[in-house]
Amino acid sequence: MSEKRGAVISENRAAGATAASPTPAGISASSAIRGVMRVRSYRRLWYTTALSSLGDWLGLLATTALATSLANGYQAKNYALGGVLVVKLLPAIFLGPLAGAFADRFDRRMTMIVSDAVRFVLFLSIPLAHLVVDRDRTLAWLLISSFLIECVSLFWMPAKDASVPNLVRRDQIEAANQLSLVTTYGLTPVAGAGLFSVLSLITNVLARHLDFFKTQPVNLALYLNAATFLAGAVIVVFIPEISGHRNGRVVEGQSGLLHLLREGLSFIKSSRLVGGLIVGLVGAFVAAGAVIGAGKIFVTSLGGGNAAYGVLFGSVFVGLGSGMAFGPRIARDLSRRRLFGLAIVFAAVCLILTAVMPHVALATVFVLGLGFGAGVAYLAGMTLMGTDVDDEMRGRVFAMLQSLIRVVLILALAAVPFAVAQVGRKTFHFGSVDYVVDGTRIVLIVGGILALFAGLLAYRKMDDRQQGAVWQDVTSALRGDSSARRRMRTGGLFVAFEGGEGSGKSTQVERLAEWLRESGTAVTTTHEPGATDVGAQIRRLLLHDSPALSPRAEALLFAADRAHHVESVIRPALEAGQVVVTDRYVDSSLAYQGVGRNLQIDEVRKISRWATGGLQADLIVLLDLPAELGLARVRGRGGEDKLEAESISFHERVREAFRMLAESDPRRYLVLDASLQPDVIAAKVRAAVSRLIRPDCAPAPPPKAVAPQ
Repeated sequence: MSEKRGAVISENRAAGATAASPTPAGISASSAIRGVMRVRSYRRLWYTTALSSLGDWLGLLATTALATSLANGYQAKNYALGGVLVVKLLPAIFLGPLAGAFADRFDRRMTMIVSDAVRFVLFLSIPLAHLVVDRDRTLAWLLISSFLIECVSLFWMPAKDASVPNLVRRDQIEAANQLSLVTTYGLTPVAGAGLFSVLSLITNVLARHLDFFKTQPVNLALYLNAATFLAGAVIVVFIPEISGHRNGRVVEGQSGLLHLLREGLSFIKSSRLVGGLIVGLVGAFVAAGAVIGAGKIFVTSLGGGNAAYGVLFGSVFVGLGSGMAFGPRIARDLSRRRLFGLAIVFAAVCLILTAVMPHVALATVFVLGLGFGAGVAYLAGMTLMGTDVDDEMRGRVFAMLQSLIRVVLILALAAVPFAVAQVGRKTFHFGSVDYVVDGTRIVLIVGGILALFAGLLAYRKMDDRQQGAVWQDVTSALRGDSSARRRMRTGGLFVAFEGGEGSGKSTQVERLAEWLRESGTAVTTTHEPGATDVGAQIRRLLLHDSPALSPRAEALLFAADRAHHVESVIRPALEAGQVVVTDRYVDSSLAYQGVGRNLQIDEVRKISRWATGGLQADLIVLLDLPAELGLARVRGRGGEDKLEAESISFHERVREAFRMLAESDPRRYLVLDASLQPDVIAAKVRAAVSRLIRPDCAPAPPPKAVAPQ
């Protein structure tokens, strides 16, 4: 893909040089969330996001309620309600792209602080105006202030979204987006609705004793809503990392806003990734507009009432939150570029099936599927924008997509009622069953077909594995780790010891092997690199021969050694039902070459997965030791190889990489302090291996002491 100057798909990020997108395979969702929440700057940004989202939902409820209370008559109330919704959507048409360029041009932290402060003042002004002016003027100011609030929000959103990838590691971006989206569309809508209900009840109680609350029924909610934005602004003050390279000032010589806007449009036109995202999201939100616009009449045609409509509407959000929460866990290693298009296709098929269902209950099932696919696609799209779009361009891309989404949604919502009215309604009789075919079904089917084609087109534009069959990719991702099935079939167990230099891996490999042999278990011990004749030659090239190899050549040679090692040593032993214990395996390449050599860890993982045929260790024992202490042990023995002779900063990066990998998949890792006595470490390893060999057995007593490494 060729991009213009300053608008490139980045190879490495300052914040992401040590990690991969997407999240590593087998990741525990809860551990991934805990990992990102341990990053103080992101945790504070999440607090701000949660407060802002709560304020948005509470503000929507409060302003719409106030608007209807200020209008007189049925039609006037509906016009007032529609007016509030329209003024919230319109600004995106005019200001969205400009707001994105602003986020890329100026300090994002200051943009967020000022935006929250302005929203605080505007929301506060609504109840204050209600106190001092008449109903008509209050309604007019409500519409004006809602328009201004939405304008300001357009500057806040891309500044926030574009900042996330700079606060966490690259492999954590998906988990960070996942948490933010679940908070925005899953937790805070429920919390906002509940809080609004509670505040309404409190206001009703107070109104019995105070005349003020009789005439100001939603002002309490508006005051609290304003306070959420003030609190958000205060929190952002303490997140200096959001400013990134700008450090609170405009970069000297940086282009103006109009030039940045033109550059952003040029990038979007030339980027297959962003083009695919646009096509997919347009299709998805055309379908969403069809569901929202036709939902009430569709439910009525199925014989349901308001309660059924509420269930159906709520199912969309339940599915949406579920897709964001569980989609990455189900997709596992599936390419996020492929996942985006496939998720939209899945949502489109569910929408078409919803349209032909004869009962509300059946329709609700497929609406859940629709929401699930949409949630997976939206999270995948956000992750791709965070990991594959350069920081200098990210704000404009986020803003452009958000504006386009809103425009498409407005047009869909406007067109759906007219389309439904034109199609009309007809009832068909099949025995005792009446099947109603009306405009809503046709509109939903058409929306589903459009989304289906959009998903397929997005998939074709974004597919990054064109040489691999998609069905094999999907089934492999859904199956996940096959090591448990392999153990059931052959009885073989694969244990890998990982860690930095001098951590004592060789000692613990031999101790575990000795214990297994004493218990009558067949065991094969091995190591990387150089466990085979071919591997020995590769080892000399890697660790001893001069000159130094380039990082990519080094990674490929390690993969070549591993491919031969797996095929000739590890896999035959596992198929024979033996326990295989290896000193180093795939994680060493991820840590040393992926992070230590500043290669993309995801690329190293793909090479290693191909070289091993997807063979994973059942248990990875990470012996964690400070790099300085480990190197002191090695240098005390003498005879350093090329990796051992690397700088202390290199080995510190390697150590952090091992710890990150263990954190991302805690079920397969046993992390031990390598500074403990060897006997203590050996006993812990035996206990873990015992549970894998015989889950109900107690650990065997420790064998006789062996001299430490």
